Amino acid sequence: MRKQRFGNMRARVIGAVLVCAAACGVLSLAAFSAAGQEKDKTGVNVTVTSKDGSEAGLVISAQATAKEAGLPLYPGAIPHKDEKNDSSAANLGLWGSTFGFKLVVLKMESNDSPEKVAAFYQKALGKYGTVLNCSAGSKAQGDKDKGNNSNKLTCDDDHAEAGELVFKAGTKEKQHLVSVKPNGTGCTFNLLYIEARSDDKTPA
Repeated sequence: MRKQRFGNMRARVIGAVLVCAAACGVLSLAAFSAAGQEKDKTGVNVTVTSKDGSEAGLVISAQATAKEAGLPLYPGAIPHKDEKNDSSAANLGLWGSTFGFKLVVLKMESNDSPEKVAAFYQKALGKYGTVLNCSAGSKAQGDKDKGNNSNKLTCDDDHAEAGELVFKAGTKEKQHLVSVKPNGTGCTFNLLYIEARSDDKTPA
């Protein structure tokens, strides 16, 4: 299920963040002094500074915006929760002087049809380049070029379930994905942004 797939993806990213932090010593008290920290019921935002002035940080939050996902919010859409205690968003990040990870997820719902919402986001995704259609029943796009350009985005494992519309744009380092599913007379949709890089000091 897409819900489980997003959950597993977040778990893998969190695991990678923690492993990287431990391996690189990003949060080592022996090497860093705390420069700033914010913590409340929605999550943690920590920035640390090394003796040479370089910075690293960790963000874990249950709040995120469409802007942070790099996409506009569909008009009239509201947050969607599969269960009462679920979060409708997640914002995870880890960065240092030479690496960075970022994951932004929003779960939304609309009274409009899946096709109308999908068309809105296909257009919005266009600013990031070619928009791949990884929807159910569509021929996988981009996979044939997998060996020709290591940074070129492909559908990979993001193939849709029956009735689901899935679109991707960007690069493997900075991916934007939208999935849309029917829900009664309207639809639910997910906005996902994944960034993995090794040249910037802070998340975009």
